[in-house]
Amino acid sequence: MAISALDHPLLAGLLGDPEIAAWFTPEAEIRAMLRFEAALARAEAACGVIPEPAATEIIGLISDFSPDMQTLAVASARDGLIVPALVSQLRAAVSEPNRAHLHFGSTSQDVIDTALVLRLDPCLDILEARLRGILAALETFSETHGTQPLMGRTRMQQAIAIRYADRLENWITPVREVLDELATVRAAAIRLQCGGAAGTLDKLGDAGPKVAAALGRELDLPVPARHWQTNRRGLIALTNWCAAATAVLGKIGQDVALMTQNELAELRVTSGGGSSAMPHKVNPVNAEALVTLSRFVAVQSGGMQLSAVHEQERSGISWTLEWMLLPQIVAATGVASLRAEALLGSIAMP
Repeated sequence: MAISALDHPLLAGLLGDPEIAAWFTPEAEIRAMLRFEAALARAEAACGVIPEPAATEIIGLISDFSPDMQTLAVASARDGLIVPALVSQLRAAVSEPNRAHLHFGSTSQDVIDTALVLRLDPCLDILEARLRGILAALETFSETHGTQPLMGRTRMQQAIAIRYADRLENWITPVREVLDELATVRAAAIRLQCGGAAGTLDKLGDAGPKVAAALGRELDLPVPARHWQTNRRGLIALTNWCAAATAVLGKIGQDVALMTQNELAELRVTSGGGSSAMPHKVNPVNAEALVTLSRFVAVQSGGMQLSAVHEQERSGISWTLEWMLLPQIVAATGVASLRAEALLGSIAMP
């Protein structure tokens, strides 16, 4: 078993999401960090904080810069993060008069947090598109089969007669609600981080707000009224949304797993998992995976609540915990959306 089942080379078909995972590779993170540094140089030059020639050289260097990744890995054990070593490598490649202008007035947290949201934003686009497809598939199935009778069950015991549409509406409405909530979550989480050493932008002086605004324009990110170095509510909102989304999909998976039991046969899956010992079985693997993933994300999102408590103006403890949890939450939500798509593409009436 690998350390994480989400990037296990053999379990990738079940628990992998290459499209989301691509945004959490070391290369993607470095690209986002370099994008921040180039945008910072542009913004500071535009505001007269650094000379235009310095910005031109810095931006030109960054356009084809490839860091020594092994050195960054070694440095992380010393510094607890990679930004100081990355900036050091960049400065070594800049001419002497302009070195001091690279990363001027910024701090590691500005780079790391902004690089994170630059990658989370396309991940949310991916999840939204998939959820809309899932919603459309559910609505189509309900329109086609919704009038047919079904036994309603409470506490897994027979209750009263209902229609398929009644149960499907219990799947459809929460998916709609999760989609409706996404705009608010995106606004809370996808924001520029620009606070400088201790959140005061002290090195930029009176130009601080102007630089932040220009940097936000360069990166196409909203600029909050205040930095969020120790205010992680936006990321908590995002991971709570992931927990809600996977719970909604987990509910669908749980119901389908029960409805496809041989004794009930209220639904069937046209493609399912086989058994090494019982060739007659068609196991509802995608439905099971949805339940598992919803429970996994619920556990990890609880850890994100713990990571929200930062000491004073920056936390190495809580911040590092966040790095360990957040990518897995987003990746698992992506996997759940893929498994839901596959499940809905395989269900049929008995």
